[in-house]
Order: sequence, then structure tokens, then C-alpha cells
Amino acid sequence: MKTCNLFFAGLLTSGALSYEELTPDKAAADIQEDGLRDVLENLDRIARENGGNRAFGFPGYNASLDFVLGRVIGQFGEYFDTTIQPFNYTFSTTYHISVRGPDGELKNISSVENNNPAPLPGGVTGNFVALPIDDKRGSGCFEDQWKDFNVDSKIALVKRGGYPLGRKLKIAKKKGAVGVLAINNAPGPNVQSGSLDDEDYGELAPVAILTQEQGLDWKKQLDGNKTIEATLVVDATVEDRETWQIISETKEGDPDNVVMIGAHLDSVQMGPGIDDDGSGTATVLELAGTLTKYTGYTNKIRLAWWGAEESGMIGSSYYVSQLSDDEADNIRFYINIDMTASPHPFFHVYADDDNDKTGGHLLLDYLIKQGYPAEHFSGDSDFVGFVEAGIPSSGLFTRAGYPYDVCYHKACDDINNINWDAITINAKAAAYVVSRLALSLDGIPPRDTSSANPSSKRTVARNLAKWKRMAKGNGKKHSCSGDKKNTF
Repeated sequence: MKTCNLFFAGLLTSGALSYEELTPDKAAADIQEDGLRDVLENLDRIARENGGNRAFGFPGYNASLDFVLGRVIGQFGEYFDTTIQPFNYTFSTTYHISVRGPDGELKNISSVENNNPAPLPGGVTGNFVALPIDDKRGSGCFEDQWKDFNVDSKIALVKRGGYPLGRKLKIAKKKGAVGVLAINNAPGPNVQSGSLDDEDYGELAPVAILTQEQGLDWKKQLDGNKTIEATLVVDATVEDRETWQIISETKEGDPDNVVMIGAHLDSVQMGPGIDDDGSGTATVLELAGTLTKYTGYTNKIRLAWWGAEESGMIGSSYYVSQLSDDEADNIRFYINIDMTASPHPFFHVYADDDNDKTGGHLLLDYLIKQGYPAEHFSGDSDFVGFVEAGIPSSGLFTRAGYPYDVCYHKACDDINNINWDAITINAKAAAYVVSRLALSLDGIPPRDTSSANPSSKRTVARNLAKWKRMAKGNGKKHSCSGDKKNTF
């Protein structure tokens, strides 16, 4: 990373400060599609040059970090104080996974996060043993469901669902299975990945997820007393890695009254993440450029580009966990920008309780006045840590998955997956509301101090453990949030 060089470049930046007075309307008017497009084209290029993603632990993320630093320090350094916050988290990736059966190598299979590797280079080979399908209790979830089946040195065929997959894999390994093929619990060619708890690493059998059709066909053959042999190859790693995130704040404004806005900088491993969440990264970065034109802030503005969000909102949660009680009190409102350019957008504003709605109202009203019908929703993204700490929070989101963004968490989430009208109006809404709050916090309540004290070491550990568990729970960061709308 080139962070040191960029830092000194920022120190050497020269030029006269602008003294035009900030207004919300001026800030919103300054946000234009061309600037947003420039940022997203750069992020798309970075992903293409670095293996197709910008994910935590991969070169594309470090290149994205350097790109943002090049702007906020190299170009805007005289207007902002910028810090790079390091933290560590569990990195997991599957470099290669394959299943070769009697008819050759399968095409539609999937690995899981924190998958345990099979011995390389050849993987594991064994006859199949199919466990009975039990959709009521969950197949292979309990010891008694395995007692009549000898899986020692064999590959177990188990249907997904019921309980977390790791529970089945732990029993399989205990019973001597060299691998598990999990039958997907939904039909169709698309096999959804999942997550295993990294605390169980080394105690689980390696696994591949099969399509339901393939898995049930093999089970039918096995039930007819046919012998089937297969080879499972899983080349995977799980290790602790350091990563970084960027925090920049205006030199001007009251440090005891901070308005904060953030977006996650990382993508998933499967794609470049240009909507998710290049759209948020671009919005916050363009806002930084806009703020350099103005003065007259009553309150300080703090910008964040979070790391490891796709691993479970880890970077933002870590940031909040490191705040002292006074520092948490000083953050008067947080706005999160995550997926604001979905090709077929449904405009949503996060608001989970009355405190959140105080600022959420401003975002909602701006969008509606501009002719964009919007609704409130509750869900999970980088505002979670702030909400847990009692800091009023809101955010913008245009929904994920079909029909809103069919490229969600896929390789096709590239520069061609952007609704330019949606990202532009959302970015204008963010600029308007951040500027409005920078001038006045009227109506914004103080932090809810009945929430856990983030300075407590035991509370920090407990919350981080909880946030990690959230990361493991079916990857539902966006899948449900758009359907859990809170209305006024």
C-alpha cells in the first residue's frame, strides 16, 4: 500500500481555502452524475485489474483504499484530517473446489465461507453414503440420524437445511467421513453459498454444495443399492489478516457535535461490487469534494469508508467498539450509504426507531420532494454498530436481488449494473441532509445512553462476538431488509 506517500502528498497540497457559505441546496446541486461515474469507473477498473473483486484480504481492496486516499489526502488534504484505522479479522477463501462423479466433473457447485480444505493435490475420494432426508428435524443434524450409517473414509450425502451446515459437518468428521456433499435445499441451477463458524475450523469435514436436482438423483441411485464414487477437491484457507479503513473529518466544525456518513469500501469475493457498494463509496467521496468548496459549518462532518462489511459489518462495528463514551456521545447522527444504484431501484430510508427517524425524515422528505417515492425500512448494514451504541442513525438503500439488482453479489455487478439516475438523486439527498445537519442539529436527540457502554472491554468483546455471529447467519445483509419497513 502507498499510504505513507499519499499522506505526505496531502501535507504538501497547497491552495486557498474557499469561503463560500455552505447551504444544503448548494451541496446537493454540486453532486453530478459525471463525478460519480468517474469514481465508479475507477473502482470497476481496479476490480478488473485485480482478479475481478475488491474484497477484504485481496489486492483489489488495497488498491481501492489507495484510490480513495489519493482523493481525500492527495486532493482534499487541506480540508480534512484523515486517519487510517487498522484491524484484524478472519480471512477465508476457496481457491478451487470441484466434484468429480461417475459422469465427470460437476458444473454447478458452490463452496462456503470458512470451508475446511481437503488434502491436496488430489482431494478426497470415497463412496457415497446417503443419509435419510428429514425435513422436519433437519437431515444429519443429530447423532441418532447417523448411527445406522457407516461413513468412515466415505463421502456423506446430506440435505441442507434445518440447522446450520456446520453442525452436520462436525458430526460427519466425528464419524470419520472424508467429505460431505450437501444437497441444496432449493431447486434450480443456482447454488447459494453460506458461512461456517471460523471457531470450528479444523473440526469440520470439507464440503461442496450441490444442486438439489443432482443431489436427489444421486440419492435415488444410492437408495436403489447402486455404488457411486466421487472425488472432492477443496483448496481453501482460513487465516487472520490485517486490513484497513479510512476516516476523514472536516477541519472546520465543532468536534463535540459530529455528523457522520459512511459506506463500505469492500466488495464480495464473487464480483467487483460496483452497486454494492461502489455506489456508496462514490457518494461519500463526491461529498468530500463538494465540502471543500464551502465554509460555515457549525458541526464537524466525518466521512468513513469501511472495511470488511461483507464479512459481517466488521469494520464499522470495530470502529464503534473503539469509541470512548465521550467520543460516542459526540457523534450526533450517522448516515449509511449502501447500494444506492440498483438497476430497478426501490428507494428506502433506514429508520428503526424514533431517534433514527429524526434524521431519516430529512432523507425521506428530500427524495419525495424530488419526485422519488420512498419508504422506511429496517435491516442490517454498517449502521448496526452505531444503533447498538445508541447513536441515532439512518441510511439509503435501493434494495438487492430480484427484481431490483439481479447482479447482487455476482460478477456482473460491474459498471454496467448502475442506475445513474438512482445513484445521483440518492447522493444529492445525502449531501443535502449532511449539510443540513452540519449547520443545525435541531430535533436530533442525544445518544441513547441506556445502550451498552462501548468503552467497556467486556461489552466490546461481547458485541464483537455478536457481530461475528451475525456475519455467519445465512448472509442476509440485504435479503430481508427491504421487506421490513418501518413507517411513520
